[in-house]
Amino acid sequence: MADSTLSISLEELERAAEFVHKVVPPTPQYAWPKLRQRAGCTVWVKHENHTPTGAFKVRGGLIYLDRLVKRLPGTRGVVSATRGNHGQSISFAAARAGVAAEIYVPVGNSPDQNSAMSTFGATVVEIGKDFDEAKHAASRAAAERELHFIPSFHRDLVIGVATYALEFFRAVSALDTVYVGVGMGSGICGLITVRDLLGLKTEIVGVSAAKAPATSKSFAAGKPVSTATALTFADGIATREPSSEAIDVICKGASRFVEVSEDAIAEAMRVYFDDTHQVAEGAGAAPLAALLQERERMADRNVGVILTGGNIERARFAPVLNGRTPAVG
Repeated sequence: MADSTLSISLEELERAAEFVHKVVPPTPQYAWPKLRQRAGCTVWVKHENHTPTGAFKVRGGLIYLDRLVKRLPGTRGVVSATRGNHGQSISFAAARAGVAAEIYVPVGNSPDQNSAMSTFGATVVEIGKDFDEAKHAASRAAAERELHFIPSFHRDLVIGVATYALEFFRAVSALDTVYVGVGMGSGICGLITVRDLLGLKTEIVGVSAAKAPATSKSFAAGKPVSTATALTFADGIATREPSSEAIDVICKGASRFVEVSEDAIAEAMRVYFDDTHQVAEGAGAAPLAALLQERERMADRNVGVILTGGNIERARFAPVLNGRTPAVG
């Protein structure tokens, strides 16, 4: 198999896990019987909705900020962009590190996500029509004010996020396939890295929203492919400008990509609530949507899905539970 580990060693990863676990205990993974009945295979859910920020991203923020303040102890503040979970991660970790954080979000971003970041102590700035416009504004602001800009994809973020993959692969043996939603790519790159470090044969399947297919298109092309829009209600995978470094790892280590519709994502959110009584945000439910779409292909296999987060406000979640799909654009 081609090298796809971002030059991360198992020793470095285990040290990162030890640090992360001081703040975030290992999250559970459960094989839910009703999901097995519905999907026709054993379905192991990695519950990254059970972290202090309600999503997997907090792991990466903890490692990034810890290494940043050790490397640059005079850092005055950090700036980043987000639709929510990455921003919560940076806000949470920056507060613990004693560093001011400014988080840029697109206009009309989730009020629930914005208030969570503010509660952690960050300043939230709304600008731009989508994540990528907010990202460019954040980068400019950081340069103008000589603050540290934190990208959405970085080796330190991947190392932190990969700790959930280390937990998952060590807790559940012989996983045939793992489905994971892909935004900027830290989650899938973490899974690929750990799979390779442990010498496993598990296939890693990336999941994109059909209405935000930049990463799926990039995988097919073997190089970064941007799209004009990312009009999905699944905020965590609503990106249109992929990271070239992430795409390189994904192309070397992922087995395939599955695109899922908005209706399929909404249905998977309902399935999670009905079958496990878990609240899953759109991006968190996308991997289950992909598995259900490939039900025949996965028959009788041992399959993992990453429930990456449960951060969705009641005003959007209640209509989903009542059978509606949120409209975007």
